[in-house]
Amino acid sequence: MIAFEQVEYRYDDGEPALAGIDFWLAPGERVVVLGANGCGKSTLLKLAGGLLLPGKGQVRFEGQALTARRLRERAWCRDFRRAVGMVFQHPEAMLFNATVLEEIAYGPQHLGMPDAGDRAREWAARMGLEKHLERAPWQLSGGEKQRLALACVLVCRPKLLLLDEPTASLDPRATGWLIDYLLDQPDLTTLISTQNLALAAELGNRALILGEDGRQLHDGPLDEAVADTDLMWRANLAHRHRHRHDGIEHRHAHLHADWG
Repeated sequence: MIAFEQVEYRYDDGEPALAGIDFWLAPGERVVVLGANGCGKSTLLKLAGGLLLPGKGQVRFEGQALTARRLRERAWCRDFRRAVGMVFQHPEAMLFNATVLEEIAYGPQHLGMPDAGDRAREWAARMGLEKHLERAPWQLSGGEKQRLALACVLVCRPKLLLLDEPTASLDPRATGWLIDYLLDQPDLTTLISTQNLALAAELGNRALILGEDGRQLHDGPLDEAVADTDLMWRANLAHRHRHRHDGIEHRHAHLHADWG
């Protein structure tokens, strides 16, 4: 469904953000993207969503390269935007309508989906936002904004769902709902970035791990990655500190979250 072929991306100042990214997802796969702050996780998702274009290499969606020319083709771009949905780490970046109802209905309306208003009300109820339909999105709390952003994407029924740290602002109940929803969608392909190692196993069993220099360190089973202490250390997903046992000092590596 989505493939990265030796993708490189640099920031405007020339600094590399990603280099040598090479992987593909089959329909229905669930992959988590792991890495420390600043390693390029958000950039990778934006490339998958056609919001950025690679400096080198190619990103393909269902075999078609994502290029500026392709994305200017109105019909193709509309189909792509309907098939691929992304929720940003900071939901404020994607909320701009006057009311919650208009925000959720915006995507279905512009994609030509019928009954946009009814769809919006349904998803507002699913996300616990039915009491806020006439409120402005900026008046919501951080967690409510995150749920609104999720509703805006899920209402369009995407085939590929890109989530950037989706649970960062969610309370435990909303986090549980999201995990259950994803488990109930066997045909949905997901690429989800997170630093929450304890949650990663709930979101996928395959991991793409990025180093702090934006290079791909691992693409394979999540449990194998977690068991590789050196890999997790190189990705800055583990730390080392000293212990004293019976008067002898040792230095051990520890994951940044409890996998127990």
